Amino acid sequence: MFKRFLTATKDTIKEEYKFIFCLILLYIILQFPLNYYIVVGGGTSDVSSRINVEDKYKSKGSFNISYVTELKGTIFTYLLSYVIPTWEREDANNYKYNKKESIKDIEFRSDLDLNSANGNAKYWAYSLANREVNERSSKLYIISVFDGYDNDLKIQDQILSMDGNSYGTVEEYKNYLQTKKEKDTVIVKIIRDKKEKEVKCKLYKYKGRVILGVGLQFVKEYYTNPEVKIKFKSSESGPSGGLITTLEIYNQLTKKDLTKGNKIAGTGTIEEDGTIGEIGGVEHKLLGASKDKADIFLVPAGDNYKAALKYKKSKKLKIKLIKVKSINDAINKLEALK
Repeated sequence: MFKRFLTATKDTIKEEYKFIFCLILLYIILQFPLNYYIVVGGGTSDVSSRINVEDKYKSKGSFNISYVTELKGTIFTYLLSYVIPTWEREDANNYKYNKKESIKDIEFRSDLDLNSANGNAKYWAYSLANREVNERSSKLYIISVFDGYDNDLKIQDQILSMDGNSYGTVEEYKNYLQTKKEKDTVIVKIIRDKKEKEVKCKLYKYKGRVILGVGLQFVKEYYTNPEVKIKFKSSESGPSGGLITTLEIYNQLTKKDLTKGNKIAGTGTIEEDGTIGEIGGVEHKLLGASKDKADIFLVPAGDNYKAALKYKKSKKLKIKLIKVKSINDAINKLEALK
């Protein structure tokens, strides 16, 4: 039986090898990567499945991260976006700070944004709930290298010190640079590819300030009591879930249930000072929340709220919009709901 099947398979390959070869070649061509992301729609995800506070309080409703699904651009997905009306093409260059950046650089920055957002979420949720939270570690990374500045620094480098000095905030590093002059040099100790090295960097002047010509970002980790575990999927990187993550942690820490039985969706970053930052794709996220039958959609005040309100009216969506400026503002407005 097997020999008969094997013989028939060989005969088919001999007869149709050209066709089979063309199919394989076509598949390879269609999977060729392009410098695009394909936006295929939005939805919501109950964040309680990703966050677990030890001895947490239960909730009658839910907090849900609003997301936009993006596919990596290939010839196949790019062509398909012309067939499916709701799919949109987004040039990857729009995610880049300069043309030299790679997709890996974009993904590193996105992962860093998620880790930073989770750290800020822990800090603010525990602080506002009057629970124990202490800084465990603080790491400074280079997230961009600006055009026109000649220094041997790369995206993903972790900065340990400048001229032997270490600081706790980006602003403190920037203030140190202001003690220097244009064309001075500083010795920057970094970790690159798991190895420490020192880089001699020339300083420049831009709009009256002395700069290195790179973008910096801190990622802070916190010890908390009770312990909280946060685990997002690799596809859920980026900072836009910071607001909802903070509210979910806070809700698990406190007796008063902020949801009041509602399905609450939302989007927005949580910054180090507790403010809620704006994000992209707010219309897609609002529509996804409405389709998933969310009762409330939290949205950053400003242009995001204006765009969401306009979209809600144009699509005649029934979902309730609440604009928020800070995490305190969000908590106060949810507590005020009947």
